[in-house]
Amino acid sequence: MLRTFPNKTLAGRREAKQERPSQPQIGTLPPQQPLLRRMWKHRYLMHYHRLIALVVIVNLVLLGYGLTQWQWWTAESINLTALSNLVVTNIGLAILIRQQLVINLLFKMATSVPTSWPLRIRSLMGKVYHFGGIHVGGAIMGTLWFGAFVGSLIVSWVNGLPGVSLATMIVTGVLLVLLLAIIGFSMPQLRAKYHDQFELMHRFGGWTALLLFWVQTILFTNDQGGTLLAAPGFWVLLVVTLSIALPWLRLKKVPVRLERPSSHVVLAHFDYGVTPFAGSSTAISRSPLTEWHSFANVPAPGKEGFRLTISRAGDWTGQLIDDLPSHVWVKGIPTAGVGNIDKLFKRVVWIATGSGIGPTLPHLLAHTAPARLVWSTRTPRITYGDGLVDEILEAEPNALIWDTNENGRPDLVQLAYDAVQEFDAEAVIVISNKKLTWQVVYGMESRGIPAYGAIWDS
Repeated sequence: MLRTFPNKTLAGRREAKQERPSQPQIGTLPPQQPLLRRMWKHRYLMHYHRLIALVVIVNLVLLGYGLTQWQWWTAESINLTALSNLVVTNIGLAILIRQQLVINLLFKMATSVPTSWPLRIRSLMGKVYHFGGIHVGGAIMGTLWFGAFVGSLIVSWVNGLPGVSLATMIVTGVLLVLLLAIIGFSMPQLRAKYHDQFELMHRFGGWTALLLFWVQTILFTNDQGGTLLAAPGFWVLLVVTLSIALPWLRLKKVPVRLERPSSHVVLAHFDYGVTPFAGSSTAISRSPLTEWHSFANVPAPGKEGFRLTISRAGDWTGQLIDDLPSHVWVKGIPTAGVGNIDKLFKRVVWIATGSGIGPTLPHLLAHTAPARLVWSTRTPRITYGDGLVDEILEAEPNALIWDTNENGRPDLVQLAYDAVQEFDAEAVIVISNKKLTWQVVYGMESRGIPAYGAIWDS
């Protein structure tokens, strides 16, 4: 099934086009920006990596300050308390930035910018979902500081200085090894190859590390002759512990009605007293301690409850589609995702492939921003059902639905650019796989068009 944009859309924008005579014709991609400007849009320089660099730079400044204050060549001058505070501050920042309430607050603040503000500012606010760079930067620098802390403990121990007990040395050494193992499994190559092991290490290793941090903080504070309530690390650990516990305090098993339009997809319907906002996601599980998967919530305007569009993308989703369980586990609260940034723009183009229509649909239904949809998928009515396709067309009558079975794979960069020109859109939001997402995002941004898509940082 292939729907094309109606001519009246072009006619309605003719006057606007006359004001921009240099715009290329529809169907023709303009040249990319000059090399230096393109380089600034490269994925290695995306805001996620810039935030990592920012955290590193701040820590290097603190290191420079420390070097001017401490004489590192004598064991007596090593400020163990300062090193300990740097460790818990960085690790605490890495954990708190991932807390659901914090994430929702970040999106709320970023998307509160009115559309009357300059596009340059709004497009920058749209990069709020790159906050994971702070998580990575904090985790890396916290672990490096912890390594320096362990080294300082060893120096103090070897020199027979007071304030360092054998128990503290042992717990601290075990904790360092555990932190290095967690970071090792978080490396992109290992995370992609051993994703299940990565999740288990992150969850159980993280919980164990938190427990060891509590033990280590109590032992170290006692060694230093201080009081726990006066130690900054105590309060940071208390906040971190509460932030980790909060989602689990909302853990519950809920009924689900699974509708299977094809062997590739299920539509999961929930009605347990929660109606999430458009652009949020919910984590579900069949085994709470081992595996969780997040999917975009699709609330129906004016109705209670919501649904999830789940496609066969691996063993877990495949078993869910085949088994059709009557109940699943949920935890935490609906959490904002990249699609929320659409309200920053006067007009947006949504590019979705396959089940990427799931995160896109709630925005079309709720009309969170004037939108044009380009959806590339295989046999949409057979795969997703007539009901879902008709619902999409009712919400966005001018949608372009590209059937890859009939027409082959499209040039999504070209379709995205054409849609921007026809709809006079300010930005493009892509919901697709990693490769296609980056292809479209870079294809647009290298031509001066703001574009956004998931970065698979966790």
